[in-house]
Amino acid sequence: MSLLRVPKRLLLGSSLSLSILNQTRKPRRPFCFNMSSESSQPLTHSLTLPTQLGQPIKIIAAPGVSDSQFRTAIESSLFKQWLKNLESENGILATGSFLLKQVLVQGVDMFGQRIGFLKFKADIFEKETGQKIPGIVFARGPAVTVLILLSSEGETYAVLTEQVRVPTGRLVLELPAGMLDADKGDFVGTAVREVEEETGIHLKLGDMVDLTAFLDPSTGGRVFPSPGGCDEEISVFLYRGCVGKEIITKLQGKETGLREHGELIKVHVVPYKELWRMTADAKVLMAIALYEMAKGGGLLPLKN
Repeated sequence: MSLLRVPKRLLLGSSLSLSILNQTRKPRRPFCFNMSSESSQPLTHSLTLPTQLGQPIKIIAAPGVSDSQFRTAIESSLFKQWLKNLESENGILATGSFLLKQVLVQGVDMFGQRIGFLKFKADIFEKETGQKIPGIVFARGPAVTVLILLSSEGETYAVLTEQVRVPTGRLVLELPAGMLDADKGDFVGTAVREVEEETGIHLKLGDMVDLTAFLDPSTGGRVFPSPGGCDEEISVFLYRGCVGKEIITKLQGKETGLREHGELIKVHVVPYKELWRMTADAKVLMAIALYEMAKGGGLLPLKN
C-alpha cells in the first residue's frame, strides 16, 4: 500500500508523471452520402450502412440547427459510434429484423471545438410488424468514475464530491467522474486526471483497478446508467490506499474543481460502511456492487 504525503497538493503514493498514449485514429467508417442545403429546404444527408445496402438513411437537420452544426454532428465521434453500435454483434440492425429509416438532428452543444452533447431522434422500425421503436437519443459518449477507498486507523473511507447539478436542481454527492475526450479512449488516464481535478488527489496509474473489466465480455465492459434515453457508458475504477488520519481531515471540506469551467466542488470523506445510504448517485451504487462482487469472488489484485 502506498502512503500519502501532503505538499501543496495532496498526493497518494509517489508522484507519477502521466504520459497519455497517443491513440492511432481509426480510419473513417465507409458510407455513401449526399448533402443538400438549399435555402428553401431543410439540410439533409443521405447515408448507407453495410447492413442496409440499397436502403439509404435520410438524416435531417431540425429548424435552428445550423449548417456547420449539422455537418459537425454527422462527422462527430458520438454519431459515428452510435452507428457502429447499431451494427455491432449485439446491435439493433445486426439480425436484420429492424430498419433505420431516418435521423432528425435536434440539437448540438459544443464544448470548445468538439461536440459535448448531441440530441437526435431515430426512426427505427421492426420489419415484420412495421412497429416504430422509441428512438429519442441524448448522446454524450463514454465516461469514467473512480471509487477511492482510503484505510486509516482501522477504518475505511470513501471519497465523494459535492457538485452543483443543474439538471436535478440539487447539490449532489457523487463519485469523482468525467467524460472522455473525443476519439482518445484513454479511460484510465482520464480517470486519474478527473480525480486530481475534482479532489486534489494524485493517484498512481498502476494502482487503478478497472472493476467493469470483470463484467461478461458481451457487455462491452461498461455500464449504461440510463439506456432508455442516453448512450453514456461508464467505466468504473477502484483505487485503494493507506493514509494517516491527518489526510482524512485535510480532505474533508476541501474546495476544488476547475473554477474557470464552472466547477464548484467540495470534497467529502465518509465511512465506506455508510456509503451505500448517503447518496442517490447511481455511480456510487454501481461501484459498490461491482467492488463487493469482485472482492467476494477473489478477483481483486493484492494491494501494493
